[in-house]
Amino acid sequence: MSLDKIVAIAGKPGLYELKTQTRTGFVASSLLDGKKITVGMRSNVSVLSEIAIYTLTEEMPLKAVFAKIQEKENGGETAVGHKESKDKLEEYFFEVLPDYDEDRVYTSDIKKVIQWYNLLIKNGFTDFTEDESTTEETEEVTSKGTEQE
Repeated sequence: MSLDKIVAIAGKPGLYELKTQTRTGFVASSLLDGKKITVGMRSNVSVLSEIAIYTLTEEMPLKAVFAKIQEKENGGETAVGHKESKDKLEEYFFEVLPDYDEDRVYTSDIKKVIQWYNLLIKNGFTDFTEDESTTEETEEVTSKGTEQE
């Protein structure tokens, strides 16, 4: 399972794994309780692989932030829960990502990152490293396809 198949759906708790595409949207399975739902085209859906966190110098992909949390926690769940106080959450996130932009990353964002990380770990998703070979192969195929046209 990769972050390309994991989505957050506005108005729905937790994360969902994409199962199949339909004519009017797609079917997703909840990582919280395993229930399947149908999601329409009009729903606001965010793919985790496309989300980034603002830092003072750049935007860091969520996968890299998860990798830093995993390194800090030795592969386990976070020591801080997503329901902790604002100060505890910000202190924890500062330990993980010292250069995050405090003006553009809100406490609600930190809560989501921590909650999502813990949910992914509970569901056996532990590989947050970039797979460079897959990226290179994709770029190679894309460039070959554009050369022929």
